[in-house]
Amino acid sequence: MTERQAYVVDLPEDESYSGSAKGEPGKSFERIWDAPQGVRHLSSVSHRVVGKRFLVTGFVFFLIAGFLALLVRTQLIVPDNTFLDSETYNQVFTMHGTIMMFLFAIPMLEGFAVHLIPLMVGARDLVFPRLGAFGYYCYLFGGIIVLSSFLFDAAPAGGWFMYVPLSTSTYTQDLSADFWLIGITFAEIASVTAAVEIIAAILCTRAPGMSLAKMPILMWYLLVTAFMIAVGFPPLIIGSILLEAERLLGLPFFEVALGGDPLLWQHLFWLFGHPEVYIIFLPAAGMVATMLPTFVGKPLFGYGFAVAAVVSMGFLSFGLWAHHMFATGLPVMSLTLFSAASTMVAIPTGVQIFCFLATLAEGRPRMSVPMLFILGFLFIFVLGGLTGVMVAAVPFNLQAHDSYFVVAHLHYVLIGGFVFPMFGALYYWMPQFTGRMMSETLGRWVFWLMFIGFNLAFFMMHLTGLRGMPRRIASYPEGLGWDRLNMLSTLGSYILAAGVLLFVFDFFRHRRHGTQAPRNPWGAATLEWLYPPIPPGFNFHAIPEIRSREPLWDQPELMDRPAPEIDGALRPCTDHRRETMGNDPITGAPLQIVRLPHPTWVPLITAFGLALGFGATLASLYWLVAVGFAIALAGFTAWVWEPSDSGVLRDSGLGDLRLPVNVVDPRSHLHFAVVGTMMISAALFASLLFAGLYLWNTQPHWAETTPPAAPLEAGLALGVSIVVFLLGLASHRAAFTAKVTPVIVIDLGLALGSAALGALLFMSIRTVDPYGSAYAAVGWALFAFVAGYLAVAIYWSLVNALRKAVGAVKPGQMLPNLLIATYAKVVAIMGGMTAAAYLLAGGAA
Repeated sequence: MTERQAYVVDLPEDESYSGSAKGEPGKSFERIWDAPQGVRHLSSVSHRVVGKRFLVTGFVFFLIAGFLALLVRTQLIVPDNTFLDSETYNQVFTMHGTIMMFLFAIPMLEGFAVHLIPLMVGARDLVFPRLGAFGYYCYLFGGIIVLSSFLFDAAPAGGWFMYVPLSTSTYTQDLSADFWLIGITFAEIASVTAAVEIIAAILCTRAPGMSLAKMPILMWYLLVTAFMIAVGFPPLIIGSILLEAERLLGLPFFEVALGGDPLLWQHLFWLFGHPEVYIIFLPAAGMVATMLPTFVGKPLFGYGFAVAAVVSMGFLSFGLWAHHMFATGLPVMSLTLFSAASTMVAIPTGVQIFCFLATLAEGRPRMSVPMLFILGFLFIFVLGGLTGVMVAAVPFNLQAHDSYFVVAHLHYVLIGGFVFPMFGALYYWMPQFTGRMMSETLGRWVFWLMFIGFNLAFFMMHLTGLRGMPRRIASYPEGLGWDRLNMLSTLGSYILAAGVLLFVFDFFRHRRHGTQAPRNPWGAATLEWLYPPIPPGFNFHAIPEIRSREPLWDQPELMDRPAPEIDGALRPCTDHRRETMGNDPITGAPLQIVRLPHPTWVPLITAFGLALGFGATLASLYWLVAVGFAIALAGFTAWVWEPSDSGVLRDSGLGDLRLPVNVVDPRSHLHFAVVGTMMISAALFASLLFAGLYLWNTQPHWAETTPPAAPLEAGLALGVSIVVFLLGLASHRAAFTAKVTPVIVIDLGLALGSAALGALLFMSIRTVDPYGSAYAAVGWALFAFVAGYLAVAIYWSLVNALRKAVGAVKPGQMLPNLLIATYAKVVAIMGGMTAAAYLLAGGAA
């Protein structure tokens, strides 16, 4: 008998059940899922509310970034222009790139994902609604911090990549770089939280019968993207923290005179920066793969090949970051390997494009507005891919590097690969947001203005780049052959902007005068169109069983009946709680019933506390930093201090099948969330280790002369880390027990072991001067990182023990111990690796 079987056997009945027999849900069910009104709307955690917030906020940032781009192009329209001075020009192009890359592209994709995932996989909401709301507020506050730099005349001017040493305190003495580093790092919390939520939601809350092979193709794209975010964003977060620590505390991570290396920043930045290109492209391509079959009337050709290509691209994208650094003096062997990797990524990209073309060839597509944007995407992105193969060749790259040819290539890939699919997706899914259709006539004008304007603007930049025009210059002299090309580029940007403004006009027009959208207005095959737009707050009265990859085409009973009358899971489970189905991650078989939180202010309060702490750092108000983080800690405590619903059996609505609520199982959504979080943590830790190994390899003199950590304490820390790992194993076993007292002992043991490990690591490194060398500073950074995670382990263990001691957790409700077990094991491994690194560094010295 397995652990789960042994656990499930003795589950009690759910005494709170008050559902009626199979039939229409009552008014109470409708009220349970209603969004709060007025100011209380800010407490809503509904995925559709949060998704709209992401989309609207992201589009506002897009308009701001577009306005800044027009200022750049206006400055370059003629030679020797004085429209902007050099400093203002640097601020404008820096903020344009920063907003587009960090505050527009990724958040817009998160908005589509948050809104669409539950509707497409057959869930009533995302599996972690509060996490989605918390991520949005972090994104909003982070963006406000970045934009507020304009108010303090401290807008960053070092480029959206913030290269050092230009962005160090030596050359940027004001707060401009701090606004960028703190605001963007805070906003990135939204990205990594979204990654955890997307992974858990797609894998663990699909409709009954929806196996991995029957998932909508967009879910594969989003799932791979989420894993890429979990691994790709941590290097930038670590790099930003190291750079801010150098600016704020004087730690010499990038100071050459003390063993640092400015190229370390470039490695950490592009370890994020190049996967981000595909993080932006893949969901957009997934939206194309979803929309295209609708307008062709045929399933996507080569579904399996497309999935394999997406997974392959996810892996390959991490092997070509250094092709942005071909001109930095890398060894020839490195140039060869990264050039080969940059070329190889064209293979899975080509597979996807050919799948799209083959789907087009299978029928006669309807030329609606979304279809026009799909065709525009295919044309522009393929051209961008061709120039990508060109810049992957080292000899050509050395000639084109830092020229406008690279600017043209970047925009052909990003605007062609994301902006055009995004506008097509907005037209396609707009009925889901507003219940109305946008204008076909105005939409065609929008497309052609954007298409003509884009190609006029950016095709000319290929030519200016080949004629030698460098990027990031505020003016240029007359007579170099750039004059007419720049004027045409600027005129094209104005035409492109006119198309965007026409879209904005059409959006506000259609809110009042647009045609009411019927049920499934496009004749699509995917589940989000099962209900007439706009779907009810709960998405599905009953969650239907899925037997096909195109359920609305292949299961006629779904569309033949009014949506509220469709049979499925959880129809009788109206017990005044928000619920959805939990499934086996592989097969889609029903596994559990997931209870979801109601509207709450906790995400907003927690995010505000963090924003206050981050923002107060800019003003050096450290007492206010402490207040902000105290508010955040109180918010997190309220978040986790809630009654446990695990340990009861419920009717599923699927025949006689009875399922546990919030099951204690390694296949559960909570366990996948912790695993995803630990993946992010491991990537953060690996980025720090990479920094230390890079400096050890490039600056061996400083590594050899840095005093070693204390070997005795480091050895003891290694031993204690093994004890903490074993306690994590014990906590895992305790998750399947009904006895409370032994589990409290394990919780207290984890807290004590974590405290001992942190103390020994401190004793190991205490004699090493962090200001003596960059190598020593990385050693202290490793300690600080692990100490932070150990502090969380202590806090979590004590909260778990206290909840059990006061009776908030009853026998059979030990799910938190399964979660902290995974956390404790990973933290023990990181602590052990840190202790081992101290020992090895001491031996090498």
